[in-house]
Amino acid sequence: MVQSRGVQMTLVSSGAVAAGRELLNYPIVAKHVPGKQLLSSIGQPRLMSIYSDLFKMYGHNVAQILLTRSDFVNRRSYLNARNTMECLLDQNVIPIINENDAIATDEIRLGDNDTMSAYVSGLIGADLLVLLTDQNGLFTDNPEKNADARLIDTVDTPDIHPFLWEAAGGSVSGLGTGGMHTKLRAADLARRMGTTTMIVNGAIEDIIIRIASGERFGTVFRPTNTVLESRKRYLLTGYNPGTSAITIDAGAEKAVHAGKSLLPAGIKSVRGEFDRGDTVKIVNEQEEEIILGMVNYSSEEIKKICGMKANQIESILGYCYTEEVVHRDNMIGSEII
Repeated sequence: MVQSRGVQMTLVSSGAVAAGRELLNYPIVAKHVPGKQLLSSIGQPRLMSIYSDLFKMYGHNVAQILLTRSDFVNRRSYLNARNTMECLLDQNVIPIINENDAIATDEIRLGDNDTMSAYVSGLIGADLLVLLTDQNGLFTDNPEKNADARLIDTVDTPDIHPFLWEAAGGSVSGLGTGGMHTKLRAADLARRMGTTTMIVNGAIEDIIIRIASGERFGTVFRPTNTVLESRKRYLLTGYNPGTSAITIDAGAEKAVHAGKSLLPAGIKSVRGEFDRGDTVKIVNEQEEEIILGMVNYSSEEIKKICGMKANQIESILGYCYTEEVVHRDNMIGSEII
C-alpha cells in the first residue's frame, strides 16, 4: 500500500450517482438536479461501504468528507476542512472526498471531481495530484482516431498552449463524469497552486503504488508556483489592513520566528474585531509587525483565552477548534504586503 511507503494519501472519488442507480435497479429518473441528488444521496452510503470494506482488507480506515465549492471560498469552512483533513492524515486515516451532490444548489456538471481534486490539493498543500483516466495521458490528438497522435510527456510552460486545449478529447469509455478537457483544466489549476500533477491511465496495474515508488507515467504538469506562494496569495485575500492586531510576548515572538505556531499562552492582548478565518496582523509588545496569520478563533474568543494554556481552551470557551490560535502553516511575513 501507498501509506506503507510513508506517503499520505487522499482520494477524490465519483460514483455516488452510479451506485444509487444500481441500488434502485436502474430506474428512469428525470435528468434534472433533484433526480441526480436523489441518486447521489442513496448511492453515497453504498459507495463508502465499498471503500471501507476494500481498505479494511489492508488494515486501513477511511473517512468520508463531502465538500462543495463554497467550502473553499468561505474562510471558516476552509479552515474546518483543512483542520479535519490534517487530523485524519495524522491518524493515518484515508479521507474519501466527493462533491456534496445531495445538497448542491448548482447543477452537477462534468468534471466536478477533477476540479474538486485540484482544490483539495491546494487545501492540503499536496506534493502530487494523480488524475486517473482511460488514456495514457494527454495526446496531441485523439489517439483513438489519429494513429500519429503523440503523448505529451511534460507541460512546464507558464500557460498551456491553445493547441493542447483543442487536442483534449472526451472520455473514451464513457464511464467517467469528466473528459480529458476537464482533467487538463484541473491539472492547470493544481499546478498554479504549487502541486505537481500527472494525468495517467488508471487501468495500469498498481499504478498508484508504482507512482508512489517514484515511477513516472502519462503527462506531468510542473507547478507554476510553490505551495508557499499559493498559500501566501490565499492568506492575503483575507487581510484587511487596519487597526486590528494581536500582541504577543517575547517568548511567542521567538517561537514564531523559529517557525512554530502561535499558542494562546503567548498572546498579551487583542485589538479590533475580526472573525475566525481572517488574516490578522501580529505584533510584539513594541508594536513592531512580526507576521500576518490566519486565525483559528475570533477576536472575542481570543480575548477570553489569551495568556492561557492550550489545554484550557475547551474549559473556557466550551469547545476547541484547535490548540493553535494561528498555525505555522497559515503565517506569512508582514513584509510582503
